[in-house]
Amino acid sequence: MFKFRFWSLLLVLALVSACNFTEEIYVKEDGSGKISINFDGSEMMGMMGEELNKNGEKAIDSVISFKSFLEEKKDSIATLSAENQANLKKLEPFEMHMVMNPETNEMKFDLYRDFDDLNEISDIFKAFQDASSLGPGSKKQSPTSNLSNQATEIDYAFKANSFKRTARVVDSALLKQSIDSLAGAEMFLSGSTYKLKYHFPKRVKSASVEAATFSADGKTLYYEVDFLSYMKNPDTLNIEVLLEE
Repeated sequence: MFKFRFWSLLLVLALVSACNFTEEIYVKEDGSGKISINFDGSEMMGMMGEELNKNGEKAIDSVISFKSFLEEKKDSIATLSAENQANLKKLEPFEMHMVMNPETNEMKFDLYRDFDDLNEISDIFKAFQDASSLGPGSKKQSPTSNLSNQATEIDYAFKANSFKRTARVVDSALLKQSIDSLAGAEMFLSGSTYKLKYHFPKRVKSASVEAATFSADGKTLYYEVDFLSYMKNPDTLNIEVLLEE
C-alpha cells in the first residue's frame, strides 16, 4: 500500500530544497496534447538518502491515478471543507509518476495529464502543490504553497500557429505576502531552476524571449530561469511563440 503521508512529506521537503522543475507541453496541430511538471530532487535525496537507508526505506517506482485515488478516498474527502474538496477534484485528470531510490540518490516526480484544448489547463504548479497535501489530516505546507494558489493565474492559448503562456497577478497583496514568506527559504531555493520545454507540431519561427534555445529540428523550445526569480516575478516565464506556416 502506497504511503501517501510519507510521500506528502517528501514533496513538501522537495519544495523547500534545491531542485529543478521542468514544465513540459506537447501540442498537436488540433490543439490537443499533454502537459507535465516534473522535478529532479537528487540533491535533496543525497542529503537524506543515508538516513532513509538506516530506516529501511525501500526504492519506490509508482504511478498514482488521482481519479482512482479520489474515488477510493471519497468518504474521507467528503469530510473536508468545500474549498479543499474542490481543489482535490481538480487533480482528477492527473497522474503522478514517482521514483525514489536512496541507494542511487534518485528522486523524481512527474505530474501529468492529457488535454483536448489548452483552455482546460489551470496552473499545473498549483496542482503539484495540491498533490503534496493529499491525505485528510495533512496540514503541512511549503513556504511557496500560496504563491501560485491564489496570487497568480496562468493561461495557455494556441491558435493560428501562435502559442502563448501568460501569468497574471490576480491578488497583489497575497503575492507580496508570499514573496515575504520566501525569505527563510532563499538559501535552499537559490540553486533551483524552472525550465520550459515545449514541443510543437511545426518549426518555431520566432519566440518573444531571446534566451530561448531550440532542438535541431526547430520544433522544441527550451527556456530556463532561476526558480526564485520566477516565484517573485511570475511574468518572467510569459512567452509567445510563432510557428512556421
